[in-house]
Amino acid sequence: MSLIIAVTLGVLFASGTYLILRKDALRVVIGALILSQVANIYLMAMGGTKGGVPIISHGSHGHGVLNVSDPLPQAMVLTAIVIGFATTSFLLSLIYRFYEENQEIDLESLGEEHA
Repeated sequence: MSLIIAVTLGVLFASGTYLILRKDALRVVIGALILSQVANIYLMAMGGTKGGVPIISHGSHGHGVLNVSDPLPQAMVLTAIVIGFATTSFLLSLIYRFYEENQEIDLESLGEEHA
């Protein structure tokens, strides 16, 4: 199962990198979005899925070792999703403004002088 996750993450990372290297600004944003989601999936995969809920029940009273899951990767991914959504919204608004000014979203035209 971990091999499937590793191969999937590799393919998604490669496709996100490929899209970031394109000239079209919208594809660059989509590539950045894919890369951020790949990072989230990686964090969740490294956090592990074995174990119970992180809350200790009243019956144990601290006796014995419980196999609980770590809530930190889930909290980090939740924060990363919110930040990624805000960043993507900001980048899309910049692309829209760039399109209004230049009537195109090709990034190579960004450095050209317009008469």
